[in-house]
Amino acid sequence: MSRQANEVDELFDVKNSFYIGNYQHCINEANKIGKPSLEKDVFLYRAYIAQHKYRVVLDEIKPGNDTPLLALRFLAEYLSNKSRKEAIVDLFDEKFKGDINALDVIWIIVGATIYCNEGSYESALKILQGNFNLECLSLQLQCLLNMSRVDLAKQVLQTMQEKDDDATLTQLSQAWLNIQLGGEKLQDAFFIFQDFCDKFSPSLLLLNGQAVCYIGQQKYDDAENVLRECLNRDPNNYDALINLLALSQQKEKTNSQFNRYLSQVLDEHKDSALVSTYNKKQSEFERLVMQYGPSNNKSIEDIVV
Repeated sequence: MSRQANEVDELFDVKNSFYIGNYQHCINEANKIGKPSLEKDVFLYRAYIAQHKYRVVLDEIKPGNDTPLLALRFLAEYLSNKSRKEAIVDLFDEKFKGDINALDVIWIIVGATIYCNEGSYESALKILQGNFNLECLSLQLQCLLNMSRVDLAKQVLQTMQEKDDDATLTQLSQAWLNIQLGGEKLQDAFFIFQDFCDKFSPSLLLLNGQAVCYIGQQKYDDAENVLRECLNRDPNNYDALINLLALSQQKEKTNSQFNRYLSQVLDEHKDSALVSTYNKKQSEFERLVMQYGPSNNKSIEDIVV
């Protein structure tokens, strides 16, 4: 086998580990590759970001970096520094006013990721449109699922299948679409996650995918077992806690466990989309209580006197 083929194989392991959520394995495999490679570094730093190790990225990618790695520095800043979020979104807005096709694909992937975090799925689709990189197509599919456009997501998946049906991203995208479709498709999605667990090793991403399938099939005990395994690996895993919130609503007649998981999410994931929405709803509820509450606050003794 040629030296070039060996490099391709090594990068495959790096990328594949990242896609299935085995971030530490991705980092370990990337560090084994001695030859300088921008693509390798992209996945290495993305894995650190996925592990919330933002300081590593900010220390190693300087503000004056003249490679596409600079996009990852901005992503690390966006995720770690709340006061910088608006400025970074503006920076990417400005970046995409020019010729998007002239940009390295990592700028597009990072920009779309930031827009998705902002809930601006249409903005993400705008910059992803027309790019047939598999990861860009996968992001398109996720945007469309978030917008409840399953019809268009099916078209994107078909494009991915025509490009590379066996690719990890294509298979995972198929699983995400199957979850949205529900019914018998949930079992198909489960088998995709299980296949990756068997071929490689179970990751939190794959296990949470299986748990969602179990919940959709009303296999609540199986779902709970998988989610317990997730918490054993990471007690504050956001996806596992969200899935346990959904599961506790299905299983429990009381709200004790639900409230426990909710408190943990509110405490550990203050900047998450769910906490942001919850706080807005809570404020709105309190406003309505004040608006429509009783105008007479006297005690019953004072009223009847």
